[in-house]
Amino acid sequence: MQYGWFIDYWMEGGLMRDIYTHQITTPEHWNMLMLPFAYTREELDYDTVVGNETEVTPSYDPHCDSENGDVTDGCEPVAVISAEKLRDYTEGPPETTKIARVLLHDDRMGQHVIAPQAWDCIWEELIKNGKGLKTINDKPGFNEDDYNFSADMLEEMIAELTRLIDKYSNEQWNEKTTANRVVELLTEHRALIQIELEEVNSGVRKLGHKDFLG
Repeated sequence: MQYGWFIDYWMEGGLMRDIYTHQITTPEHWNMLMLPFAYTREELDYDTVVGNETEVTPSYDPHCDSENGDVTDGCEPVAVISAEKLRDYTEGPPETTKIARVLLHDDRMGQHVIAPQAWDCIWEELIKNGKGLKTINDKPGFNEDDYNFSADMLEEMIAELTRLIDKYSNEQWNEKTTANRVVELLTEHRALIQIELEEVNSGVRKLGHKDFLG
């Protein structure tokens, strides 16, 4: 749920939504959600705090105010980048190019961007040769395939991904480059989770006591 809420937050420029129901919420409820350890799940319940019968006026996180907020030009993204692709030895350089192009066409940053001929070299030094900050790949003994999830959890993931894909595929969003990229990435991710679910259900992938709900 929070995964989808996080995507909605940025794509909608900081629009206040309930984490659990995704409904548009009030500043009062939002401020409570921003302090999750101060309240129980029941105390944060949308119906309890806001009420399903309440007509809520859309509000935006003050941090996203394009004039007085903390994020220049507001919170809506100018590009969507995949961290997984950035670490991939095949798709990493093209993903780096996407970042560089955004910066190159920014009036504030463009003059500081190095020549395109060096972009692939920078990626190779940082990711392939490991001269940048540590990534998850640098964790000793780490292997993503070692982590498994139960069928119930995978089904929840697929449902949330489907909600997001459907939302950002509709006509309100389908002319936005950022929305199209979100749909592309989430569709790829959903396909991988569907394969994993089939493997769990068929017994090909067996869950151990260290797995999530195994």
